[in-house]
Amino acid sequence: MYILHLLRSFVPSANPMGFGAADFVELAIAALLIGAAVAARSQFAATLEKLSRKTGWCMLILALLPIALRLALVPRFPIPEPAVSDDFSYILAADTLRHLRLANPPHPFSAFFETFFVIQQPTYSSIFPLGQAIVIAAGWTIFGHPWAGVAISVGALCALTYWMLLGWTTARWALVGGVLAVLQFGPLSQWMNSYWGGAVSACAGCLVFGSLPRIRERGAVRDAALLGLGLGMQLATRPFESLFLAAAVPLFFLPDLRSREKFRRLAKLALPAALALSPAMLLTLLHNHAVTGSWTTLPYETSRYQYGVPTTFTTQANPTPHRELTAEQELDYRAQSAVHGEETDTWARFWTRWAGRLRFYRFFLPAPLYLALLFFVPLAREYRHFFALAVAVLFSAGTNFYPYFYPHYIAAAACLILLMAVAGLRRLSQVRIRGFHSGADAARLLLALCGANFLFWYGLHFSRDEGLLNAMTPYETWDAINHGDPQGRIAIARRLSSEPGPQLVFVRYAPRHTFDEWVHNGADIDGSRVVWARDQGPSENQKLLRLYPQRKAWLIEPDQRPPALTPYADVVSR
Repeated sequence: MYILHLLRSFVPSANPMGFGAADFVELAIAALLIGAAVAARSQFAATLEKLSRKTGWCMLILALLPIALRLALVPRFPIPEPAVSDDFSYILAADTLRHLRLANPPHPFSAFFETFFVIQQPTYSSIFPLGQAIVIAAGWTIFGHPWAGVAISVGALCALTYWMLLGWTTARWALVGGVLAVLQFGPLSQWMNSYWGGAVSACAGCLVFGSLPRIRERGAVRDAALLGLGLGMQLATRPFESLFLAAAVPLFFLPDLRSREKFRRLAKLALPAALALSPAMLLTLLHNHAVTGSWTTLPYETSRYQYGVPTTFTTQANPTPHRELTAEQELDYRAQSAVHGEETDTWARFWTRWAGRLRFYRFFLPAPLYLALLFFVPLAREYRHFFALAVAVLFSAGTNFYPYFYPHYIAAAACLILLMAVAGLRRLSQVRIRGFHSGADAARLLLALCGANFLFWYGLHFSRDEGLLNAMTPYETWDAINHGDPQGRIAIARRLSSEPGPQLVFVRYAPRHTFDEWVHNGADIDGSRVVWARDQGPSENQKLLRLYPQRKAWLIEPDQRPPALTPYADVVSR
C-alpha cells in the first residue's frame, strides 16, 4: 500500500517524495543498470582480464579512443585553433620544420613582427624546444592540420600509460590505468585542446618508467633503447625537466648497484641507451646553433637575455613594458611567485610557492582517486613504490624554483601519479572486513565515480543545450575545450580569409593593453597570405606598405569590443 501511496501522483508537488515522472523513470533505469551490473560482474571481470592481456589490442584501443571521442565533439566544438602566444610559437616552430630548416633568417623589418615567445635576432625563431614542434609538424604534413599531431600524441600517451603500468602491476590494473588516462588526458583535457603540449613529455616519462622495471627483470637491449628514446624525447621537449628524468634512472637501480653482478649487467645496457639518446642530443645542439649561433645556448635563454622574464617585455615599436605572460599566466604568476616584501627568506618563499601550486595537481587525477592515494602510502615502504613517490616529489620540488608553473612542466611524472593511484586502488581492492570483500566494492565505486564524472561532462559538451552548458561549465575542473570566440580572433581570421589576394594587418593596441597578443606570423612572413604587424605610426608603417604594395592593408584594434577591422586607407584619410 505504501508503494501505491508513493505512486499516487507523478506531479512533484503532490508526491510524498517530491518525485516527478522523469525521476521515477531515472530511478527505474538506475535500478536496472545496477541489477545488470551485479549480474554481469563476474562475466565483465573475466572479459576485462582477457582483454587486458592482449597488449597490442589494448594499446590500439586506448590510442584511438581519446581521438575518436574528441572528433565526435567536432560538430559542437571545432578542431582547436591556436589561442595564446605559446600556441602560436609552437606553430611557428612546426612551420619552420615544414620548410626544412631549424631557424628562419631575420626579417629586415623585424620591429614590426616582435611578439611573445619568438626571437627576431640573430634569427627569426620560436624560443621553444623542438619536441612538440616535431609532432605538430608530422601531423600537419600527413593529415593537413597541425592539431593532428597534438591528437596523435595524446592517443600515444594513453596507450603508453597502459604499457608503462604493465611493468609495475597486473595486466587488468594496467588497463584500468590506461582508461583513466583517456578520461583525464583525453577529449576534454588541455593537452588535447591546445598546442603548447604536455602529452609528448608524458610519453617520454612512460617510456622511461616503463623500461626501468623491464630492464631489471630481463635486461633486454630493446628496453635499454626505449629508455634512451624516452630520455631523448624529454630532452627535446623539456630540457630543464630532463635533468630530473635522468636522475630517476640511477635512483631506480640504487638497490641493484650493491651487487657487482647486477652492476655489470646494467653497465652493458648503457651503450644502447646512449645510442638511442644521442639523436636527441645532436638535434638539440644543431637547433641551438641554428637559432642562437651557439651550440650550448638554448633559444629560451636567448629570449630571456634579450627581453627578460618574468620582468618586462619591450619592443622597438612599443617601449611600454609588457609582461611576457598571458593574462591567465600573469594571475597564476602573482599567486605562485609569493614574492612579498616581508618574505626575505628563500625557503619561506619556496614553501609558500609550493603550497600555491597544489591546485595544479588536480589536473592529473579525478577527485575520487585522491582517496586511493591514501592506500598507496603504506605501499611506499617497498622501494619501488617509494621510488615512484620520490620521483614525483623530485619533479614537483625541482620545478618549484621556477617562478610560475603549469602541469605540463611535470608531464613526465604523470604516469607515476597514475601509478600511485592504481596501486592504491589495487591495495584497497584487497581489503576485507569481517570476511567480506568490502575493499573491492569500494575500489569499483571509486572507478565508477571517475567514469560518471567524465560521462557527465563529456555528455554536457556533446549535448546541444547551450543554456545548460553555459550554466555548468564555470564549475568544471580544468575545462580546456574551446568555447566560442571570446577574443574575436577567429571571426577576424575568417573575414580576412574571405578577402581576395594577400593581406597586411597592422595591429594597434590601446594604451593600457598588456597580454593579449595578435601579432603572430608563419615561418615565411613575406610569403604568407596574411601578414600581421605592429602599428608603429603612419610614417613608419609606410616601410611595410612599400615592401608589400600588392597587399590590401588593414588596421585592427583588438581592444575594442568586438575588435574593429578597418581598411588602412580609410584610417589614414581621416
